[in-house]
Amino acid sequence: MPEISGAQQRVAWRTVGTILQRVAAQAVRDVDLLDGLRRIGIDEISHRKGQRYLTVVVDHHTGRLVWAAPGRDRKTVLAFFDALGEERCKQIELVSADMASWLSGPTAERVPDAIRCVDPFHVVMLATDALDQVRREVWNEAHRQGNLQLARELKGARFAVWKNPENLTDRQPAKLATIQHTNARLYRAYLLKEQLRQIYRLPPAAAEQLLNGWLKWARRSRLPAFVKLARTITEQQDGILAAIQHGLSNECTSHCTSW
Repeated sequence: MPEISGAQQRVAWRTVGTILQRVAAQAVRDVDLLDGLRRIGIDEISHRKGQRYLTVVVDHHTGRLVWAAPGRDRKTVLAFFDALGEERCKQIELVSADMASWLSGPTAERVPDAIRCVDPFHVVMLATDALDQVRREVWNEAHRQGNLQLARELKGARFAVWKNPENLTDRQPAKLATIQHTNARLYRAYLLKEQLRQIYRLPPAAAEQLLNGWLKWARRSRLPAFVKLARTITEQQDGILAAIQHGLSNECTSHCTSW
């Protein structure tokens, strides 16, 4: 069936947009998206250019986007809880979010009895950032010492250490093997990143045991980036384990908000 353009129908696209907005507004009036919320995810997404952000809320039970507003700050999060109302705030049982204070502060104030679950993606991202900091330090040292060959190898290795093992190309395992034999510090950082990922593949009890072991290893790793990360993980440990226990992740947020 051939496509029919707006011009062929003698309808401007601006008019079509206005119609769609009116239909969407009517749907919002007819359905209370904030009713019956128990398990929610709060996250931020960027839109357009210039680092413009939206704060979004997803219902973990239905996987549906239920609220969004411009901004990523304390005021925006409080606006959501204001819209939810005091009585419905009392019904919230679980909240998944990252570790940012602009999220955790208002959440603790408005839904103090809810269990806070630290989003797994952000935990692993912090480990990847720490790994990359170690890689840059090693690269800078090689460059200062005039070891240009090692510097080139380290620069080419960044994708191999960033990626999850299951996503490596045919050549990248060999690159990791080279790092293992030539740069123990960077390879140790890589293993720390990978072991932290593994806690999300285990049952809660085993995940807690592995996380405790990871914290001991990170603290004595002699890698400042991971020593610092261990302090952060220790502070957030209850929320990290709660996310594993309840199986909550904000991964669905990216799918629900792919506009």
